[in-house]
Amino acid sequence: MDQTGNISLRRLIACMFICFTATGMQADDGDAFDQTVHIAVNKGTVFELLKDISEQSGYLFVYDSQVINNDKRITVPKGDYSLRNAIYLITGNNRLKLDIQGAYLLLRLPDEPARVPRAEEPVQDSHFTVRGTLSDDETGSPLSFVSVGVLNTTTGTVSNQDGAFQLTLPDSLRRYKMRFSHIGYESIDMEAELLDGKNVELAMKPQFVPLQEIVVRYANPAQILDEMIRCRPVNYSADPVYLTSFYREGIDHRRKNIDLTESILRIYKTGYDRPAADDQVKLIKKRRFVDRQRSDTIFPKMRSGVNSCLILDIMKELPDFINPGSEPLYLYAHKGLDVIDGRMVNVILFRQKEYIREPLYTGELFIERDSKALVEIRFKVNPVMISKATNMFVDRKAAGLKIDLQHAGYIVSYKPAENGIYHISHIRGDIEFKVRRKKRLFGSPLKFWFEMVTCKVDTEDVKPFQKNERLSPTRIFAETKHGYDRDFWENFNIILPEEHLTEALINNLTEVFVNQ
Repeated sequence: MDQTGNISLRRLIACMFICFTATGMQADDGDAFDQTVHIAVNKGTVFELLKDISEQSGYLFVYDSQVINNDKRITVPKGDYSLRNAIYLITGNNRLKLDIQGAYLLLRLPDEPARVPRAEEPVQDSHFTVRGTLSDDETGSPLSFVSVGVLNTTTGTVSNQDGAFQLTLPDSLRRYKMRFSHIGYESIDMEAELLDGKNVELAMKPQFVPLQEIVVRYANPAQILDEMIRCRPVNYSADPVYLTSFYREGIDHRRKNIDLTESILRIYKTGYDRPAADDQVKLIKKRRFVDRQRSDTIFPKMRSGVNSCLILDIMKELPDFINPGSEPLYLYAHKGLDVIDGRMVNVILFRQKEYIREPLYTGELFIERDSKALVEIRFKVNPVMISKATNMFVDRKAAGLKIDLQHAGYIVSYKPAENGIYHISHIRGDIEFKVRRKKRLFGSPLKFWFEMVTCKVDTEDVKPFQKNERLSPTRIFAETKHGYDRDFWENFNIILPEEHLTEALINNLTEVFVNQ
């Protein structure tokens, strides 16, 4: 677990600069390091000066933060240099080995001698880990919920709300390409081997709809929804599959985490035409961290977080804002086009009709223009009606507490496999309250959240679980008893904890180990 605290983010990560320049600026391996670059601004951080050199040369730099300190402030002489000498000058290390692989320039120390295993050592499956941070190339803001996966496989994860990601892969995928994709951004494809063992910072470029696609014409949102529903048998699997998923849920009080549960689940996911109640869950690994001292004697519990993730696979049981029926409760509008992985996506807005006085939803649907598949939905309880929805989320409360719902929002995304069939990829729910003790003037924020990401899909020999293996998804998952081991995650993939959760994890690790 990362215990670096408030150390600068750039010191924790290595840097990759993504630039899109003319290919004519790139030289063959023999000449590339001799091309001339100009240092005009000679004061700044290593990060800033290397970025300028990267943009001039047209190469994408990949290096490890343990080798090069991004935050170090330097002053170098202005002037023209060969690419090789400019790198040595800025990094202050002429021992670096410079390798070019396609559009990427790897900066690393000379290779150390390979370790030869002893004959008596057991042979183990080899894995490697890719980790880093994703951000917007223009604003520098972290990008959350970016899909991180390996092309032509179902292996993957997503970035957390700080933009950080980690993916552990078997050695057999070393030469495969990884893809980083997000709605509204150009995808990044890279060989996994280039990122092995490095912490990289990837800047994703916003992608805009080509001008020729923007045609003034009427797009009927109802027709787009009808086509999406009609194409469900083509886009989503009718056969059951196994999902290996990472699930986590947490409770934050006064913006500090007081309860965090993380787990690996095996899900028997039935076809799109079967209800969510037919899905089955098997618990593989689980751990929990609790900090009751921060809760100010409020002991909240979350029920049915896992079940909520099953229900939020909305292509199985279509909600009324997707399948309006004869008397639609919602108004729809076509917002325009967006892009994901180079594919055009229709964006449909929906909101409840004003005369309806019960709390419903408002949100956005992202539907691929060609395949008609739903790739993502972002929706929330109508803010205008939020005060009326509190009792929908509160099972019971202690006497003397006043609880008011402030926000309830969800994100659900689907991702296509190599055969074009879409599977549930990522689910996130955030429910926020204000809690106030009676006879007190001010309240405090209380947030419940849950998240699940599909890390792998298996389609072979899929059978229901034995009854004694099944987890009840409607129970209080955090209180489910399960053994804990120190080498907890092994080679399972996870969503990295956000910075605000790191403190809770570190503070509770010793307690968990002792209790076990």
